[in-house]
Amino acid sequence: MNLPKDKKIILFDGVCNLCNSFVQYVIKRDKKDVFRFVALQSDLGQEILKHIGIDTKNIDSIILYEPGIAYFYKSSAAIEIAKHLGGFLGLSIIFKIIPTSLRNPIYDYVAKNRYKWYGKKDACMIPTPELKAKFL
Repeated sequence: MNLPKDKKIILFDGVCNLCNSFVQYVIKRDKKDVFRFVALQSDLGQEILKHIGIDTKNIDSIILYEPGIAYFYKSSAAIEIAKHLGGFLGLSIIFKIIPTSLRNPIYDYVAKNRYKWYGKKDACMIPTPELKAKFL
């Protein structure tokens, strides 16, 4: 698998409106060009999940993958992503003091209802030409 070693990869639900809004939010605030994006539904997304040993049937989450280092999912991924965006968002690291066993049920509740609340696309988002370099 040919992934950029110096980038953090965000795997996201490519048909979820909430997830796509989150990706747009991160892109606008990624001033240091830290992140690259891959839809979970894509071939590369599936290959990465297999490589890091995550069963696609058990994951309903955003995943942050740092090639060769670590991966994070659910609330931990959101906190790690926010930490790298700096500014006020960098303070989200404080949420790590809350145990995962308390954070993830809230995350799971939103994830379970995201299509109902925010809708769903028929296909994954197609990035504009200027954003294409951000997607793998």
